[in-house]
Amino acid sequence: MLVGLLCATVSGTALAEDTTVHHWSSSGNVTVVDRFPDVQPSGIARLPDGRIVLSLPTSAQNHKGPVLVTWTPGHLAAFPSVAAQGKIISPLGMTVDGNGQLWLLDEGVKAGSTAKAKPALLHIDPKSGTIVRRYALEAPAVLPDSHVNDVRIDLTHGSAGTAFISDTSQTTHPALLVVDLASGQARRILADTVSVSPVPGFVMEADGRLGRYDAAHPTVPQGGVDGIALSADSTRLYWSPLSSRRLYSAPTAVLADKDATEATLEAAVKDEGEVGIMDGMLTAPDGSLYVTDIERHAVVRRAPDGTLSLVAQDARLIAPDSMTFDGASILLTVGQWARLPVFHNGKDVQERPYSLMRIAPLAPAPKP
Repeated sequence: MLVGLLCATVSGTALAEDTTVHHWSSSGNVTVVDRFPDVQPSGIARLPDGRIVLSLPTSAQNHKGPVLVTWTPGHLAAFPSVAAQGKIISPLGMTVDGNGQLWLLDEGVKAGSTAKAKPALLHIDPKSGTIVRRYALEAPAVLPDSHVNDVRIDLTHGSAGTAFISDTSQTTHPALLVVDLASGQARRILADTVSVSPVPGFVMEADGRLGRYDAAHPTVPQGGVDGIALSADSTRLYWSPLSSRRLYSAPTAVLADKDATEATLEAAVKDEGEVGIMDGMLTAPDGSLYVTDIERHAVVRRAPDGTLSLVAQDARLIAPDSMTFDGASILLTVGQWARLPVFHNGKDVQERPYSLMRIAPLAPAPKP
């Protein structure tokens, strides 16, 4: 009987009633708000006065013009000033603290340069348009293969606050960095532990290509701790390695304690479960986390109880990068990191222009 049923099946061209992945092409709430022919935005932040700041890194590819800008549709203006551009090498992750101050990570290296990297954390006052302080990130907090990636500012610990920084690592030494903003002292914590490290043998899909984690010969973006976020009340720090699908957290009181032993730090880490392969992470006032999802070309919401839901999905989200709230919507930079020459035997397969996207509303409309 089974054989007869199998023989009765029909082969041939696709039919309208064939089963598909429904609505994969777009959730219907993603729009392109601007395009950039020559520069690729990575970090993004919204200042208290509504200005949108974009970082235009130079570590992967050089470009002309400013490296840190304010954005309005069709126009990029040097920020905080034209003169300040000479003090910034390759800006990447950034955040706005509870006092409205901008904090920016500078990778400290340009593409093609043989000079030693000079990573730093910059404090910028948006009102005066000045760089208030530059915190040099030096050994032993950073290593020769460090790659400072993203930053969050906790104003509840330390007399001037505490910065938490993800060091994704260019090779095999990821860690979290903790900077006391009063003294400038930086510490390296949880280095090479499970919660910050790539999963051995990890396989991911990026831009339609499968690649296995390989520190010596990368074929897709890979590395350790990347996305990072504070809880709404600053009591917990969340993070996730790039070559992983798991989310981790720990109390900021423990992470900020300079006297905490490594054993104490490791014991404080909580495995929050799988979320997907993320780059950027954003905290909402209600305590939920919005995370980018590279494999799904999507943005996912993780509710305070851990429930996951799809916020947006679109084929144009090639490698969703950094996010910021802009009113009732999210502005999102889109990376083409998987198309860089390093992953394609030296061939650049990026497709210009680069895009800035908006997600509104923050949940896709119900489908019939």
